[in-house]
Amino acid sequence: MTHYGFLSTFPPTRCGLATFTESLSAALVRHDDEGTVVRALDQPEERGHQDPRARSRVRTDLIAGDSLSVLRATLALNACDVAIVQHEYGIYGGRDGDEVIGVLADLRIPAVVVLHTVLVAPTPHQREVLEEVCRLASVVVVMTIHARDNLAATYAVDLTRVRVIPHGVQHVALRESEPHSGRRVVTWGLLSPGKGIEWGIRAVAQLTDITPDVEYIVAGQTHPKVLAHAGEGYRTMLAGLAGDLGIGSSVRIDGRYLEASQLAALIASADVVLLPYDSLDQATSGVLAEAVAAGVPVVATAFPHAVELLSNGAGIVVPHQDPDATARALREIITSAAVADRMRETALRETNKMTWSAVADRYRTVTARLAAGRAA
Repeated sequence: MTHYGFLSTFPPTRCGLATFTESLSAALVRHDDEGTVVRALDQPEERGHQDPRARSRVRTDLIAGDSLSVLRATLALNACDVAIVQHEYGIYGGRDGDEVIGVLADLRIPAVVVLHTVLVAPTPHQREVLEEVCRLASVVVVMTIHARDNLAATYAVDLTRVRVIPHGVQHVALRESEPHSGRRVVTWGLLSPGKGIEWGIRAVAQLTDITPDVEYIVAGQTHPKVLAHAGEGYRTMLAGLAGDLGIGSSVRIDGRYLEASQLAALIASADVVLLPYDSLDQATSGVLAEAVAAGVPVVATAFPHAVELLSNGAGIVVPHQDPDATARALREIITSAAVADRMRETALRETNKMTWSAVADRYRTVTARLAAGRAA
């Protein structure tokens, strides 16, 4: 039996890290194992209903700026055999999320730190934070070879403790496809400036000659932090841009939070998944991994995870903020069944090593060695 501790955002919080941790814990904690979740929050909130069948349960919260919650979080994690900590600068309190360092420093158990962002050009303080987080970790996990290479080039980190384990994925049942009458391009995930949706809209505006019509679906709520500080300004701007370009009826910006079955149907209905992100540093993308797992061709800007995951031919990588190149890539896939089929076959070949079950086995190997070393 292993008692796993998890420090991360977690449902009912809606964000990529919360979904990642829920999926990892569900696959990792099995049989007689136990899982304790410490949920990272900006401010106190209701815990919400927890599935009584889940083996991992939220025990306490780590709240930004709350020193008492740091103590509670540390006590809860130290009652476990090993801690798995998700790291992203924006989810912890303090400057560049440096409050997480206090928690890691007080752990008396091995800690596996999973890095979701490895900045190519960090500020001096961002570099200090990440280097200290890695120093305090027993093992550091990155999800791409590019992220590991970036750690080596930019940060003072002991690479002997770094492991590359891919982002896990769920298989999408293609038979659940949502019916539609046109060619469908899909982007999904929490909406915020930096997702580059405006470039996707400009690209789709160049495809009005294609029959049947190209439809662009942008699915997802506005990111809670963006909503709190800027409201729905970005979503409103996107709708206005589509109207100005004369494709308002072809662009649907769906602000609902889609349940798993709804999202599966949407993904399966896509001819192409488009990820026009502005970021040059995005080391991992759950949306990208899920699109590849579904066997849907992908067009993505050249962020590190896309460059690595699509290199075998599961999609096309385009320059950032280049609607002309994006339009050409979309056109190539939409108008050529042979190109699309070849990408689907390549994507599905890549999927087996990325299922949550396979990924959890990799984490299980790492944590078992740490627990054995601790016992010895």
